[in-house]
Amino acid sequence: MQYRNVFREIGISAEDIEARLREIVYTFFYDEEESLYHPVGDDMAYIEDTGNHDVRTEGMSYGMMICVQLDKREEFNRLWKWAKTYMYMTEGENEGYFAWSCRTDGEKNAYGPAPDGEEFFAMALFFASHRWGDREGIYAYEREAREILRACLHKGEQGRPGKAIWNRENGQILFVPGSPFTDPSYHLPHFYELFSLWAYEEDRIFWKKAARASREYLALACHPVTGMSPEYGEFDGSPMRKIMSCGERYDRFYSDAYRTAANIGLDYMWFDTDYGQYCAPLRLMRFLRTDLEAARCVFEVDGTPVEKNVLHPLGLLAATAQGALTVEREEPRKAGSDWDVAARWVEWFWQQPLRRGERRYYDNCLYLFAFLALCGHYRIWE
Repeated sequence: MQYRNVFREIGISAEDIEARLREIVYTFFYDEEESLYHPVGDDMAYIEDTGNHDVRTEGMSYGMMICVQLDKREEFNRLWKWAKTYMYMTEGENEGYFAWSCRTDGEKNAYGPAPDGEEFFAMALFFASHRWGDREGIYAYEREAREILRACLHKGEQGRPGKAIWNRENGQILFVPGSPFTDPSYHLPHFYELFSLWAYEEDRIFWKKAARASREYLALACHPVTGMSPEYGEFDGSPMRKIMSCGERYDRFYSDAYRTAANIGLDYMWFDTDYGQYCAPLRLMRFLRTDLEAARCVFEVDGTPVEKNVLHPLGLLAATAQGALTVEREEPRKAGSDWDVAARWVEWFWQQPLRRGERRYYDNCLYLFAFLALCGHYRIWE
């Protein structure tokens, strides 16, 4: 497979790209003031959510995916051992899942999973198996990945306690086990295509179904004019109508939703299988491009601004720029063309440094993923 280097396509030198990547990786993992990665003892480490001062399956699984893409096996194994030691649940209705939030000392803050963590753990483990080979125990990566996916699909069946993370009827991932709604940014059809090849054989047909279901869902969930998706959604693609018990609304284009464009971009690069979802990132880029500062407010999915500032402006910029993978390069570059719009977003992204300070966690995770994808280093390992 050929992996595009969009930075090269807009004229940035290979030397500058590699130098920037080294700088980003150093800051993310090793900088004493700004790193998110924290070693623990001789063989463990965690990724800290610096805004909430905890450790989340989102960040741990993201960290593992970043490590396998960068060939960082020691760091990968440290993160995985911390997750299995402190986050993995061995009893109760959520046995086989990972507690979505822990304190930095490993004490669990919750006893339920966030399904995006499970799917990223599984994919990172499959890639680790294929890139580095399996060892014993928890480092038998492929077996560990398959067991995670088995729990995600089969809890609640044949005497297994708890609830599944996927709706077996419509093929959609759930916001939490058994919930009657989903999260568009959790839909990763490019992962499910690979699960259909590498999961336990009896589940492979389902994962192929899930890949198609997610692509069809994303085509519905992304607004036909703005390209925006909500944070949480009904199974029919509409924004979730329910107001949560905390009084918060999750039917708007806000933090979780930024990832949707990035996910669609990566799916395009890996598989190029369109059910109408691939035009959404370009719609989003066109909607926001006239004034980048407009991206600093929250929107209804139809583009109506809300008097609320975004919490993660760099994450929004990075994820939207990653959506440029859905737009093919054109020569010559014509002002206002699809490629011109996409290239401008990549240029804006290139000009931004990593975020510093307390809220850097989510932004910098999305930033590093976008950088890897746009320089061709976010790859399938077979």
